[in-house]
Amino acid sequence: FCPEIVFLDIGLPGQDGHQVARKIRQNSRFDEVMLVALTGYGQDADRQKSKAAGIDVHLVKPPSMKQINEVLAGLAGHR
Repeated sequence: FCPEIVFLDIGLPGQDGHQVARKIRQNSRFDEVMLVALTGYGQDADRQKSKAAGIDVHLVKPPSMKQINEVLAGLAGHR
């Protein structure tokens, strides 16, 4: 199984979304997977932390349908 896109909640108990993203990025099989953060955290520092973890797009909850559609439209040109 190799998805094209993964939506990750950042504020998970145990392993947070950043940890999950790092694990995904360690496996070259998933190099082409787009990682999208869904989170309540939207400060610049939060966005930088997501980027450092290998997350491609950082969306603050609740994302609009326009934002979701833009992410999905960006799949074609991703990586």
